[in-house]
Amino acid sequence: MDIDVFVQLMGSSLRLATPLLLACLAGLFSERAGIFDIGLDGKMLAAAFAAGAVAAVSGSAWLGLLAGIGASMALSVVHGLASITLRGNQLISGVAINFLASGMTALIGQNWFHQGGQTPQLTADSRFLGIQLPFAEGLSSVPVVGPIYSNFISGHNILVYIALLTVPLTWWILFRTRFGLRLRAVGENPGAVDTAGISVVAQRYQAVLICGLLCGISGAYLSTGMSAGFVREMTAGKGFIALAALIFAKWKPWPALGACFLFGFLEAFGIRYQGFTIAGVTVPVQFMQALPYILTVVILAGFVGKAIPPRAGGQPYVKER
Repeated sequence: MDIDVFVQLMGSSLRLATPLLLACLAGLFSERAGIFDIGLDGKMLAAAFAAGAVAAVSGSAWLGLLAGIGASMALSVVHGLASITLRGNQLISGVAINFLASGMTALIGQNWFHQGGQTPQLTADSRFLGIQLPFAEGLSSVPVVGPIYSNFISGHNILVYIALLTVPLTWWILFRTRFGLRLRAVGENPGAVDTAGISVVAQRYQAVLICGLLCGISGAYLSTGMSAGFVREMTAGKGFIALAALIFAKWKPWPALGACFLFGFLEAFGIRYQGFTIAGVTVPVQFMQALPYILTVVILAGFVGKAIPPRAGGQPYVKER
């Protein structure tokens, strides 16, 4: 594999890892506060539909992004009401959100656009297109450095760069701010936080809303950045892969970047090298396409080592009187 092909593969891996990374960081905020959220996939799907539909109607990718964020945060409020205010089972609430998003996007899409649940094809003006960074074209002929800069660092749309910047921002918020300290404490010992006069409910709602914001950007990226419109079930389980990456990263932002890039690389590798031969045996295309999901099962089965979630995760908090 020459350097140009390798760099192109890495660039594709980064683009495919972007929605996973945003969803993974979304789950990181929520679960660090003690709210398990397996409804990431549903929020991404709702955001992808809202973004694709509004972008198609308005012709603006930015309005589509705002619509996607709004749809995702609305579902986050529903999850917050069910799991924080009503103290319901967080896993069941997440499953319900996934089913709700799957059915509603198909139903509304069919009645709105009459295209089998899809949105119309987006034009270039209503999508997030790649950005050529300064000197990318001039440096492309420079050995090694040129291809890396022009094909791996440059050429992505703005949501990819936002996702990458979200990683250090998440680390700073969680580990260098008072808000992050309180959020992590709520996920470990909410009783102690409540004793200190800090509202556990408010902290958890803030975490859930941040989760909705990031899932909204992730879903909007799928329909207005990676693709040119919404298609039914276009998340294809990416929310669950993001959860596996979160467990793999042990609820830490920088390892989450590496875990999501690994999943993106496997998907990019499976797309680029379909039906290749090893030692005279042709690897089935279906196996290559299933690589990210196989790794998800391996991670969730516990083969990557013990991952300890926040101690108060999944437990509704009841204030002592």
